[in-house]
Amino acid sequence: MSESVYFLTLCLPLGTILIVFGMRYFALVQQARAQAAGNVDGNAALQTISASLADIQARLSAIEKILKAVE
Repeated sequence: MSESVYFLTLCLPLGTILIVFGMRYFALVQQARAQAAGNVDGNAALQTISASLADIQARLSAIEKILKAVE
């Protein structure tokens, strides 16, 4: 067996393992970035929902006052 074939049979499996772990690491990094970007959008959505909820609570308390006055 020549040296180049022997070297190739050693390097290809090791290179494959390194590529697989590199791809997994890259995927985890991309997923973390996507989640971080999503949290910013999620916080904005939560603030919008919170403002809507406060508005609904204010309207409900006004309706309760009216109903208590009618009794």
